[in-house]
Amino acid sequence: MPIVAQSTETTDWVSRFADEVIAESERRAPGKPGVVVASGLSPSGPIHLGNLREVMTPHLVADEIRRRGYEVRHLISWDDYDRYRKVPAGVPGVDETWAEHIGKPLTSVPAPKGSPHPNWAEHFKAAMTASLAEMGVEFDGISQTAQYTSGVYREQILHAMKHRRDIDAILDQYRTKKAAPKKQQQKPVDEAELEAAEGSGAAAEDDGSSGSAGYFPYKPYCGNCEKDLTTVTAYDDASTELTYACTACGFSETVRLSEFNRGKLVWKVDWPMRWAYEGVVFEPSGVDHSSPGSSFQVGGQIVGIFGGRQPIGPMYAFVGISGMAKMSSSKGGVPTPADALQIMEPQLLRWLYARRRPNQSFKIAFDQEIQRLYDEWDRLDAKVADGSALPADAAAHARAVGTAAGELPRTPRPLPYRTLASVADITAGHEDQALRILGELDPANPIASLGEARPRYDKAEAWINTHVPADQRTIVRQEPDAELLKSLDEPSRQSLRLLLDGLADHWSLDGLTHHVYGVPKVQAGFPADATPKELPPEIKTAQRTFFALLYHLLVGRDTGPRLPTLLLAVGQDRVRALLGE
Repeated sequence: MPIVAQSTETTDWVSRFADEVIAESERRAPGKPGVVVASGLSPSGPIHLGNLREVMTPHLVADEIRRRGYEVRHLISWDDYDRYRKVPAGVPGVDETWAEHIGKPLTSVPAPKGSPHPNWAEHFKAAMTASLAEMGVEFDGISQTAQYTSGVYREQILHAMKHRRDIDAILDQYRTKKAAPKKQQQKPVDEAELEAAEGSGAAAEDDGSSGSAGYFPYKPYCGNCEKDLTTVTAYDDASTELTYACTACGFSETVRLSEFNRGKLVWKVDWPMRWAYEGVVFEPSGVDHSSPGSSFQVGGQIVGIFGGRQPIGPMYAFVGISGMAKMSSSKGGVPTPADALQIMEPQLLRWLYARRRPNQSFKIAFDQEIQRLYDEWDRLDAKVADGSALPADAAAHARAVGTAAGELPRTPRPLPYRTLASVADITAGHEDQALRILGELDPANPIASLGEARPRYDKAEAWINTHVPADQRTIVRQEPDAELLKSLDEPSRQSLRLLLDGLADHWSLDGLTHHVYGVPKVQAGFPADATPKELPPEIKTAQRTFFALLYHLLVGRDTGPRLPTLLLAVGQDRVRALLGE
């Protein structure tokens, strides 16, 4: 089976795949311009971040090929002519009455209540299309409903019916095989990953109907109830007359398949037919399509019946999620690219997919981990700028910040995400206050408007508002904690005096960082700029005690946003009042 080798080297995986795809394309069609890579998405419900890997892997490879000056098409087949399998949980505007549509094409199912889109498939395609546009993903979309109902695949359908016994013989090899033991690697570790691993469900679809009339790889949608609960009972190759009966409503009719456009090839035949029809050279596959006897493996044999060859492409691993329990936007479901783009810039999301080989699993953070990821991204950005980044890291960065068409729009002043989140948390939507605080972060080069910090500021604010529980939000005290201030011992009072005495001279993010950490050092008789190696271990304990005291006096809790940011947010006058001056 032609799978692209997945090396464990640290060099850029995208370039290696691009090399192989260009070479393979030239082998298959010497001198023919244009390389075709493909993805397939089923708009059967919200298209989640696991599905995004189905798009990002060929997108990155196609973009590298495009950067080298080759013509390349990235096809996304919208499997919108698939059957509606189940009513997904947690979709707004959908209730149990949607179960009556199970078995119909996705484009024949009503959109959720309140949707501006004409049907179920278009509703979920629209959200994904908007996200891909924001991420700079260039593609050619193909509606399988349009392809089938307009008769584009008529010759391929008739060919499949003519060679149905050959197809049946291939499928039969796998029907009688025992499933191979499941490998323990890439085991889903949470409910989100389990749902992501399930894919569109296409891999579990039947491979055609066998009855007294034989095997048929074609499934009509019923002319009465529109459902695919049909059985072909007769077919004549010469006339192409086909008779089917619907088990759902009892309807039966005879049609001429050379003129009939209300049905489709079963999945395990449909996929390889499209490989041959489109000339696909590269297409990745998820774990649900790659097990023994599954669509990708069987398709590798069936594609020859259509005169084509199986694409090369890797099996891609799970994309996990951290912070699911706190999610409000998806009501506990697997988050979508739109959910991720609400709280992170497209560059960061692209980077998460670009820096890991397809066979490596990774997690996308919706919890506090997003702050660490942003810190890591900003450090890489700085290394790329000064030329110290490793080649593979620099390549992943380049693929994240732009495409062959140019760089994606970026935040003019990319201030630390954790700082922006703290400011958004403390100011609770008051933009004038947010601008005051952000303007004091770097007095030598203050920002003049929030626009300089956008869209990163908006992403951080959205994260605070949608993914941080109410009991973890920061609420600055209105009045000093007189009882706590009265109970303080002399060393605690002295630490507060040291802080307040140097407040004005250190009123910037860097200045306050040095000052806050320096107070316990000075109090113990050391210079404020003494390094950890020059200090005894108990200084760390004294710093933690000092920080906890400040948090209690300012926000009534043991912890909170980083203290320098919190002090700037509260403002000098209010800090002095709350600390008892």
